[in-house]
Amino acid sequence: MIDDLLRERIATLLCADAPAIPVGISNRHVHLAQQDVETLFGKDHSLTSLKALRQPGQFAAQECVTVVGPKGSLCNVRVLGPTRPVSQLEISRADCFTLGIQAPVRESGQLDHSGSALLIGPKGHVELRSQVICAWRHIHMSPQDAQQLHVSNGQLVSVRTQSAERQLTFDQVIVRVRDDFLLEFHIDTEEANAAGLKNGDRVMLAG
Repeated sequence: MIDDLLRERIATLLCADAPAIPVGISNRHVHLAQQDVETLFGKDHSLTSLKALRQPGQFAAQECVTVVGPKGSLCNVRVLGPTRPVSQLEISRADCFTLGIQAPVRESGQLDHSGSALLIGPKGHVELRSQVICAWRHIHMSPQDAQQLHVSNGQLVSVRTQSAERQLTFDQVIVRVRDDFLLEFHIDTEEANAAGLKNGDRVMLAG
């Protein structure tokens, strides 16, 4: 018991001077491989940037697709760029019910035994087989941020919101460290609504 209390106290002290972390809320979206871009939008088609995202080099594209599942569909699902080696659809739990599919909560890229769906674009369609997930909440950060926050890549941490109305703590938040990452806490729309958060709000590490 003493050890647990001591560890909690140390964590509190370490987090006291830690920087606030900006929130980035992800709506449903899809990352596409170039081959799938061309199938959906035409031969030699390149994604067109609509809006730059906070993470360097990442953007919301002008292109959108329709997602179809056994029970329903989702229209105007935004494509995010740049292209990736493997296409991946990220949706919310409510979207799973709408589509009638089962998508596990996973880190990006961990697609084994994940969900499946059909993408429809203006020029064709692509079947995603075990390529649909609900994204696990995570924090992007640089090595310098990680050092300041006393965390490491792959570590699971807790994050506390600062809203007076809906203050809560997110546990099991994955730390993702890379040289080109900017500090940002990524959650989906359902998690954001539960906590009363909007893009640009600030949260703190809670241990």
